[in-house]
Amino acid sequence: MTTPLLTILEFPDVRLRTKAATIQTVTRDIAALADQMLATMYHAPGIGLAATQVNVHQRLIVCDVSEDHQSPLIFINPRLIEGVGSIETQEGCLSVPGFYESVFRHEKILVEALDRDGEVFQLEADGLLAICIQHEMDHLDGKLFVDYLSPAKRQLLRKKLLKQQKLQRQ
Repeated sequence: MTTPLLTILEFPDVRLRTKAATIQTVTRDIAALADQMLATMYHAPGIGLAATQVNVHQRLIVCDVSEDHQSPLIFINPRLIEGVGSIETQEGCLSVPGFYESVFRHEKILVEALDRDGEVFQLEADGLLAICIQHEMDHLDGKLFVDYLSPAKRQLLRKKLLKQQKLQRQ
């Protein structure tokens, strides 16, 4: 049985600006949503996805930075405990398809979250995984990587995406 794919919202959709609510109880429905999000992320293809991006405004993100898609991570109610250092990287986003820009992030992080069984865990991450987690956590607060860009660059990107979306609908 295949997992149904979800629709990924695209910038400048205002729903991407919604602040996600804390998940009070980890249920089978939350675990099923995480599975759907992973399937959607792999299909896109991407390395991370936040529930906000699929129009579910709950604090849930999934990531898998492995080459073979064999290391899925689920973070429910993720919270950044510590961020160390600063690194500039090229980022893209499934909600901003086809565009990549330089963004500064913490080089290493310590994050705390619940897993799919509702158990608390902490994870130290660096490199691509740390960047991915920070990027997806931003989505939960209604923030996109384009918010790190200058207003002029963001407006140019917005116009290009709206034009692309209009062409796709025709």
